[in-house]
Amino acid sequence: MLITVLCGGPGDEREISLVSGGSVAEALRQVGHDVFVSDIMPEDLSALDRPADVIFPVLHGQFGESGELQAEMERRGLAFVGSGSHASRLGMNKTLSKKRWADAGLFTPQYLQIDASNAHAIDGFPLPCIVKPVDSGSSVGVHRCSTRVEARDAVRSLLAERGTALVERFIAGAELTIGFLEERALSPIRILTKHEFFDYHAKYQDDATQYVFDTRLPDATLAHCVKDATRAYHLLGCRDLGRVDLIVDDAGVPWLLEINTIPGFTSHSLLPKAAAHEGIAFEQVVDRLAQQAYRRALAARRLSKAV
Repeated sequence: MLITVLCGGPGDEREISLVSGGSVAEALRQVGHDVFVSDIMPEDLSALDRPADVIFPVLHGQFGESGELQAEMERRGLAFVGSGSHASRLGMNKTLSKKRWADAGLFTPQYLQIDASNAHAIDGFPLPCIVKPVDSGSSVGVHRCSTRVEARDAVRSLLAERGTALVERFIAGAELTIGFLEERALSPIRILTKHEFFDYHAKYQDDATQYVFDTRLPDATLAHCVKDATRAYHLLGCRDLGRVDLIVDDAGVPWLLEINTIPGFTSHSLLPKAAAHEGIAFEQVVDRLAQQAYRRALAARRLSKAV
């Protein structure tokens, strides 16, 4: 197939996206596809004009993962890998996704979205807490705050930079991530780090961070985690791939943190690790995703002709 891989973009995770995009493109070529790679930007959508059987977006963060790019591809009737524009918007906006989960009875840590109008609310929020962007990934701009001064400073910094901040109650416990491939949950991975939490440095720069499938958690607890993560994934309307992050507290209760609708495809990335653990090679993962997107678009075209 002719496949266009989109990467880079304007988001905070641009450099990670470029690495992920290169890995995806190389893997697609290895299984025989004709691949074109483009560093796409909102002001330059020319890559979408190039003939392609499938578009494979590997953009993390703003524009590429937040629904704008997906909306444009939908408008053009293009076949593309991953969630549609609505699910992408919900997944990228942590406040919206957490509200959807909480309304459905799933556990997610107490949270509050803050802007200039209610910045004082940080003074009443329980400590310790996590202060992070509403709409970013890869732990960019995330602060763990143990004191009121730290919390105020973190909120002030994010408001100055982005205009909003999400404050979330800190939950101590085992950090898990559960990947999804073709709507099926993969084996949970436990993340072990010497950092206070799984921050950007632990994710991408610290080789001491461990990702283990022997989670040391009871089978019943893991089953609960998979069940809740699967519900969380489907409640947002996600498709093809994704990754749900959770914390399991000391009582064995799983708390949903966030979802990534376009997980990373770097050497540190967890969705490919989970797939490999189940015998699915990296090349198979990206090929299967491209084939699924092509079949979905073909079926949609046939349906529209029939109508």
